[in-house]
Amino acid sequence: MTARPVRLGLAALALAAPMPALAQAYRCAIPAGDIARPRPDGPSAREPRRVVPIGSYTLALSWSPQYCRENGTQASAKMQCGGGNRFGFTLHGLWPDGQGTQWPQYCQPAALLDQRVIERNLCTTPSVQLLQHEYAKHGTCMNIAPAAYFDRASGLYARIRYPDMDALSRRKKLTTGQFAQAVARANPGMTAAMVKVTADRQGWLDELWVCLDTKFQYRACPRAGRAANLPLKIWRGPR
Repeated sequence: MTARPVRLGLAALALAAPMPALAQAYRCAIPAGDIARPRPDGPSAREPRRVVPIGSYTLALSWSPQYCRENGTQASAKMQCGGGNRFGFTLHGLWPDGQGTQWPQYCQPAALLDQRVIERNLCTTPSVQLLQHEYAKHGTCMNIAPAAYFDRASGLYARIRYPDMDALSRRKKLTTGQFAQAVARANPGMTAAMVKVTADRQGWLDELWVCLDTKFQYRACPRAGRAANLPLKIWRGPR
């Protein structure tokens, strides 16, 4: 199997920039001729179709070292966790939120994504099926085509800057609140109240959620996330 160089501006920027500033695709190549086709994704009894007005958005980012620690042996994680690729934060998705406690999802049927759209976004969201899922569940509720949805999401993702993740991972007694404050300091116009941090049951960093208004500007999160005083650990990955 051969791998072709990534032609994405975002990936090139991430490769050239210091890691603490852009904890995104440290190293990413897409295997030539080895990209699986996605499976259809749609509503279910557990995840029903729900059409409600959009009141805000969430930009969800996954900490890849932790994801690979938990899922690295799965076939679906092959590109993200193997093949010489290395990621920091990856784009989970751009999620429309509702105006109350419910959010829109699976608003319209979604065809399988075009191969060109998949290739263009694999160094941002390194999972073919996750790309399909994110557009089917969330993008269809924004009433835009797949390419426009991923352009919007990846543009917001590229705007995010990060603190020194390596240094934070080595800090003793790091708390969720301290991490949120460090992220906010790295992003002009952002405060710690505008981000949510998720972690697993052992306190390892899982995801970072950035709260946005309907104009895609940072806003205070409408509901509190993980308590600020809880300890937080950051998995750095194998060395």
